[in-house]
Amino acid sequence: MKLTEQLQQNLAAKRFTLDEFSELLIRLLDYGVLSRDESQIETLLYDRYVQLEDLVLDYLSPMQVRVQHDARFGFVRLFPPGAKVPGLPDDDNQPFSGGFRTSLTQSEIAAVLVLRAEYDKALREGQVDDLGCVLLSLEGFGIAMRNLLNRTLPEKKTERGLLFRRLRQLRLIHFISSSDDMADDAWLKIRPSITSFVSEAVLEQIKAQLPGAVSSAEET
Repeated sequence: MKLTEQLQQNLAAKRFTLDEFSELLIRLLDYGVLSRDESQIETLLYDRYVQLEDLVLDYLSPMQVRVQHDARFGFVRLFPPGAKVPGLPDDDNQPFSGGFRTSLTQSEIAAVLVLRAEYDKALREGQVDDLGCVLLSLEGFGIAMRNLLNRTLPEKKTERGLLFRRLRQLRLIHFISSSDDMADDAWLKIRPSITSFVSEAVLEQIKAQLPGAVSSAEET
């Protein structure tokens, strides 16, 4: 029996079609992440993933793709071979460049590090909502970036918009409803999936290198 025929039988037993399975895989491999509270389509695909998780894992296993599924907060993220994933044991695979491996600019890296530090701070202070998100003002984000990394957010609105669009695409943040997401009084929520991007070990290393700056950021 061909693998496709076996897969179709397994899907039929769960009352799904091959097209529905393909749609789920294409979305996962294209975006690298599903977040249930992002949109109606991602709610649908996340719920489908939950029902087809064993088949998805079987499909991705030969490619040595690693999957992090946080059922509590409703998100799934894929990692390429060799990637170090918080909460998952390391393996002996060597990392590669390309595919759905996330490539970040220096500005994006800085933003992700600050988001992780702010999330960690809020977690210690118990300021996390029921969905594991942390509320942060855009102004507070800018202050934290200056204190932690001695950097500023992009001054040009177009560049700032591209930065936050990228962070949203990675399902690391989402903005509270506003007529202008880039306004100084705008608020955003940091998603718990930020911990998949910056591990505790990396965060501690940054703190060790910049003890004064981090202390200042935590006191604001």
